Amino acid sequence: MRTKRQAEGDEMRAEYVFDYSKAVRGKYYRRLLKEGANVVVLEADVAKAFRSSEAVNDALRSLLNLSETTRRLTSRSRARRQARKT
Repeated sequence: MRTKRQAEGDEMRAEYVFDYSKAVRGKYYRRLLKEGANVVVLEADVAKAFRSSEAVNDALRSLLNLSETTRRLTSRSRARRQARKT
């Protein structure tokens, strides 16, 4: 009885069988280069502050929005100062 169970356990399920003769090496390589896949490694202390990569992306997006808003505010102020001088 044990030998029968052991033989059944050695075979893979049909959904796990993969025909490597049809595989294509580097199938998505060109697409990744074209789209520009970026990988950033966070240091341990920074990584502890975030639950997931989505949280990191949200924080970075809000920082970018804030910096864009701040840049617009300061550039308007400079333009007004320069207009007053002339």
